[in-house]
Amino acid sequence: MDENKTYLEAEEEEVDADAIMAEYDRESNTRVFTGWRKTVITAIMALFSVYMVSMALVFQNATKYTKLTTFMAFILFIGYLIFPAYKKQTKKINYVPFYDIILAVGGAASFLYYTIFQNEIIFMSRRIGTLQIVIALIAIVLLVELCRRAVGLPIIFVAGAFVAYAAVKAFTSNPNTALRSLVYSLYYDVANGLFSTPVYVCTTFIVLFIILGSLLEKTGIGTFFVDLANSVAGSSVGGPAKVAVISSALEGMYSGSSVANTVGSGSITIPMMKKTGYKPEFAAAVEAAASTGGQIMPPIMGAAAFLMSEITETPYSVIAVTAILPAVLYFTGIFMMIHFEAKKLGLKGLPKDAIPNFFKLIAKNGYLLLPIVLLVIAMNYFSAGISACFAILGSLIVSLVPKELNRQNLWRLVFPLIPVAVLLGLWLPFGISNMSNAILASMVVCVAISFFTKDTTTLTPGVVVQSLENGAKNTVGVAVACGMAGLISGVVTMTALGQLLINTLVPIAENSTFLALFLTMICCIVLGMGVPTTANYVIMATITAPILIKMGLPVLAAHMFVFYFGIVADITPPVALAAYAGSAIAKSNPLKTGVTATRLAITAFIVPYIFAYNPHMLLIDAQWYDVVQIVITSLIGIFGVSAGMEGFMFRKCPWWQRILCLGAGLMCIIPELFTDIAGIAVIVLVIVIQKIMNKKQNSPLQGKTA
Repeated sequence: MDENKTYLEAEEEEVDADAIMAEYDRESNTRVFTGWRKTVITAIMALFSVYMVSMALVFQNATKYTKLTTFMAFILFIGYLIFPAYKKQTKKINYVPFYDIILAVGGAASFLYYTIFQNEIIFMSRRIGTLQIVIALIAIVLLVELCRRAVGLPIIFVAGAFVAYAAVKAFTSNPNTALRSLVYSLYYDVANGLFSTPVYVCTTFIVLFIILGSLLEKTGIGTFFVDLANSVAGSSVGGPAKVAVISSALEGMYSGSSVANTVGSGSITIPMMKKTGYKPEFAAAVEAAASTGGQIMPPIMGAAAFLMSEITETPYSVIAVTAILPAVLYFTGIFMMIHFEAKKLGLKGLPKDAIPNFFKLIAKNGYLLLPIVLLVIAMNYFSAGISACFAILGSLIVSLVPKELNRQNLWRLVFPLIPVAVLLGLWLPFGISNMSNAILASMVVCVAISFFTKDTTTLTPGVVVQSLENGAKNTVGVAVACGMAGLISGVVTMTALGQLLINTLVPIAENSTFLALFLTMICCIVLGMGVPTTANYVIMATITAPILIKMGLPVLAAHMFVFYFGIVADITPPVALAAYAGSAIAKSNPLKTGVTATRLAITAFIVPYIFAYNPHMLLIDAQWYDVVQIVITSLIGIFGVSAGMEGFMFRKCPWWQRILCLGAGLMCIIPELFTDIAGIAVIVLVIVIQKIMNKKQNSPLQGKTA
């Protein structure tokens, strides 16, 4: 593949991925350290990741109070050390102002106070004293400031409005105990406030999957996905764009960040698409739309899906299966639009000598899929946390596979077999009760082996430490957003605001389910323009999902609806961060890129309405023949919508054909027999007309070809 790399790599001018990430992804805008300071910061963050893995495997019996408070103590301590108060401070290497050190220690101490004195606080209940109130206020204020640095202001404004509402209501009802009651509900009540479901899920599941994502990147699976996509679609019409869709979908499901995935894979795929002949706006939009869609791609689906599992009390494996058909339709829509755009522009695929052989690729690097396979299998038998640990172990094991193998060094395959033997040797004889210890011991063995095989395998001590460091750094923004979402959730619970909204809005929209869905969509998109997907989902799941459920939508359909529209905010103007990051690589107009990305992702704006009206698309209470009908007719519908949006099928579509295609496509996507038949008939009619027009144009009497 050495010869091919020159064709697939970026244009002459180098893409500064780090600068683009810092510009469009606040979580990447961190301080730079060198020397002993870098060693210390790296050690602290790696220790945090090790602690979280150990908490999931060994310290499972620790109290909920201990797990959540120590987690947030780590988050604030690390957060204030690596996130500057202002962007300009990132230019100063090794610079941490004294006040940030004070804030880091103070933030950690305010949460550790809860850890140390949890029994006394539990005993006091709502009779907390002045000291406890002051410490809680310090913790909340420092959390808000870190949120400003790592996430941004929009979620602070939202949370501030909710807390202000709760404060007004508390002081109106009982001024004497208002502050004590408010502080207890927001901070010390682990069931409903800051430490409620969002932070609990972040502590238990999400942080482990973030660490997993960091390790997967180091295994080389990203490059493998690009090569795999290239072998499947590289030679087809407009191949590079199709490669971008497939590879970004696969990478996006474990990266959990639309912007990070856009920049990471886009630095290769966007220049490749431009060289093929796609316009810069289109190339950047393809990458942004595909990378954003990675968060709805089973089996991992980013981080918010784990919150959905906890909030809806639905096994994660069920949610992953439920999401399959909508995800297929989303990426099929993008794929078809790319195909029609390529046909319209007369673009070709990559040359055959630049295409890797699919079967040779699988035979050589297919083992890299082991962590994901382990994850999918484990999800059916164990908790999400244990499953993530299995996948982390799988990532370490595949990284021990030698880089180069020949007949003389086949003995090196013993490296990955050693931790497997340790796992089975400690697990099988002692049963399920020793499984966690066996997993942890195998991880330790992998790291120990890496010291002796660092020149021959991908796994080195440095790779392990860097993965743990990146996992900790990427957790800070998510954890802080979850904390703010917990405050909002706590207000809704303590003030019964959710029930008030239901009682107010349901009568207004009871005669129009579409109105309720449309208003929910607008809320999700607007809020998602400045709020991470995870926090966006929690807020909307707390406020609007119950309204949709009250109006008759199944629980999963309501939650999937808000989940989808929270995600597409990353490519919806005017604040389409993923699209803008792609435009920085493509050197295209940001607004045009965002509009194009929205057009390419049009399926994501249609499908949620369909499964809201007919949950069979989510495989809810669906028979096999319902599923077959939905799959076939929906794919035909996506074909029609894509042709209508692109204005091309087998030839350029006149305006009236575009309208017919769009209307018929939407009719096919709606899971009803009458609309399916009518939609298919219209699409077939347009196909026949296109074929006849092509035949006339290609006729010898016309003297020219199409």
